[in-house]
Amino acid sequence: MSDIPVYMIANFHIQDADTYKLYEKGFFPLLKKHGGSFLSYDDSTVTLEGAYPREGRIVLFQLPSETAAQAWFGDPEYQAIAKHRRAGTDTQ
Repeated sequence: MSDIPVYMIANFHIQDADTYKLYEKGFFPLLKKHGGSFLSYDDSTVTLEGAYPREGRIVLFQLPSETAAQAWFGDPEYQAIAKHRRAGTDTQ
């Protein structure tokens, strides 16, 4: 696996803000645990060319490597909170 940084982009609509907040609460500590950093989010993106991203929230964060990204996503603690993201949003 590569040692170059991995940039993650998520695009979704928040359908249940209270449920999504449960995800947000756990997201940041787990991202930090795996050496990641939150870069930005936007609820009012403008597409200059093409059809994507669609409307909704865009979240951008970084992990230090593909190995770290896989470890973050596979972390049982992350998987435990990911159910709140899936229940509270329509992630695309």
